[in-house]
Amino acid sequence: MFTICITMKTKSKIKIGIITFVSLLILSGITAFPIQSEINFLLEIKGIFPESMQNWILELHQVISKTPKIMFYGTDWLGFAHIIIALFFIPVYLKPIAYQLNLKIAMIACLAVFPLAFICGPIRGIPFFHQLIDCSFGIIGFLFLLYIDKQISILKYEN
Repeated sequence: MFTICITMKTKSKIKIGIITFVSLLILSGITAFPIQSEINFLLEIKGIFPESMQNWILELHQVISKTPKIMFYGTDWLGFAHIIIALFFIPVYLKPIAYQLNLKIAMIACLAVFPLAFICGPIRGIPFFHQLIDCSFGIIGFLFLLYIDKQISILKYEN
């Protein structure tokens, strides 16, 4: 009986972790769709940020304002990709032990954010602080998935 309770608690932790991660992944994807509205909002509140970020927000606003709308189709696909990637966590939710490899691949993807940010960032003229923000998504995602992975390992041991 005690083992069943522990197993149920571990399964609950895994399910809650996956639901939270997937929700955040989808939310971050959805934010790619209204990029023009978001930059306009940031421009309105730019005073709350340090000066270097204010300058970056102003530069982004100027560039986005001059960008033809057809180019934002790329960010639409970025948002869509986040939603599709989230679907790969459904098997982990349903059968965590059987699909633990999906988590490990996702953890590798989170770590791959670092070389992408630090190689492409300077090439594209992205300020270092913004590269660090991008990397924070990778490290937070990795740590979150690592926690879920550890819970799945515990679940394996309990079974």
